[in-house]
Amino acid sequence: MPVDELFSVYPLAFVFTALLVGLVVGSFLNVVVWRLPKMLERDWRQQARDVLGQPGDTPQPTYNLMLPHSQCPHCAHRIRAWENIPLLSYLWLRGRCSACAAPISKRYPLTELACGLLSAFIAWHLGFGWAACLLIVLTWGLLAMSLIDIDVGLLPDVLVLPLLWLGLIVNSFGVFVSLHEALWGAVAGYMALWSVFWLFKLLTGKDGIGHGDFKLLGLLGAWGGWQILPLTVLLSSLVGAILGVILLKLREQNTSTPIPFGPYLAIAGWIALLWGGQITDFYWQFVGLK
Repeated sequence: MPVDELFSVYPLAFVFTALLVGLVVGSFLNVVVWRLPKMLERDWRQQARDVLGQPGDTPQPTYNLMLPHSQCPHCAHRIRAWENIPLLSYLWLRGRCSACAAPISKRYPLTELACGLLSAFIAWHLGFGWAACLLIVLTWGLLAMSLIDIDVGLLPDVLVLPLLWLGLIVNSFGVFVSLHEALWGAVAGYMALWSVFWLFKLLTGKDGIGHGDFKLLGLLGAWGGWQILPLTVLLSSLVGAILGVILLKLREQNTSTPIPFGPYLAIAGWIALLWGGQITDFYWQFVGLK
């Protein structure tokens, strides 16, 4: 039986497959989140030296998403294949390095679990088809970008821009919305936060929003069309304001401390893509206008 027929006849097989693939991808996302900012920093430093005409650094070991092999940050023990099985290895090792017994960050299994569960949920919610498979890929990208933004306050173009273009390409076939709606969703998403950025800067002389947030909202508009943008901005602002205040209080920081907005946009956009129509209809019915 072909795979597409198998998943159509047995929907739980698609859900289970999405869960397993999501766990494996989540393990890879841990590498992306840790290494990609460092790779970009190396590249930026080299570009700055080239522009300034300064000599480059002495040759350094290869550092990319594949090499060097994963190792313990405490003792440099190389992680063997059986120690790198998503979730299971963490449980088997009881959250500690097999060589030095140093604790392994809980973030690694939590990222794997989140990626697996989100992938499985989309597979269950949408059923087998192009829409589910593509939205799962978008979810992986949003998860990676959100974690990087939390860590270093950066939404890398190498993740944002390919996904923005993918959204436009996908909707050229009308998978989620028409190409016309997707195109203007990308334009309106970018311009909306770009305008807020410059208005805030003119009034206060400060940068209030990161440039990556413009592109991320444009990305979400490219996938869901201009229709999801108001709900996305509203939800992200509401959640960001509430959680931002809580985090500042917990960390005992002042209100001038920068708070990454990318994760809130990603969460809100993901919700709007899945339930935007239902949420909007409920609101209009609630206020008695529908």
